[in-house]
Amino acid sequence: MRVVETYFDAIKVIELTKHEDERGFFMEIYNKESFNKIGIFNEFVQDNCSSTLKKGVLRGLHYQKEPFAQSKLIRCTKGKIVDISVDLRKNSPTYGQSVLIELSGNQNRLVLIPKGFAHGVLVVEDDSEYNYKVDNVFNKDYDRGLDYNCLNIDYSKYFNGDIYVSQRDKNNPILCDIDNNFEY
Repeated sequence: MRVVETYFDAIKVIELTKHEDERGFFMEIYNKESFNKIGIFNEFVQDNCSSTLKKGVLRGLHYQKEPFAQSKLIRCTKGKIVDISVDLRKNSPTYGQSVLIELSGNQNRLVLIPKGFAHGVLVVEDDSEYNYKVDNVFNKDYDRGLDYNCLNIDYSKYFNGDIYVSQRDKNNPILCDIDNNFEY
């Protein structure tokens, strides 16, 4: 396991070691000691799984305010997704900037999104699924969203078609209007 890319000195792409033979493969997805060796010390408290039947669905952009902010560790297990992160840390030199990372079920990669970022997923292949760990529990009172369309992200690089979002996500505020207590 090793960190192969870093964005904004915070977001990390982790390549897992894949052991293959005639039977298939084995990968260790999470090991606290191995993560500590590569500088990741999060204490994950919950695992989640999201499945989407049709490509073009965008889930997000979501975040939770402190003290319920969450870091996320994402892995695509089936299909193909684009993981989206937006820096919401006030006074950060990359505030409001986004990172888009393609993940697919046949990769051996994880993405670590730290606290202080809005997060979303654009599904670019039918019948896709991803798992993610979080290091804090969900708290509805601290749950927030950011308008996925306010940042001039060119989603057509990854998906050329209509993007579908939930009613809730259609009503998320733009960047200058979000309720955010993250500091750089």
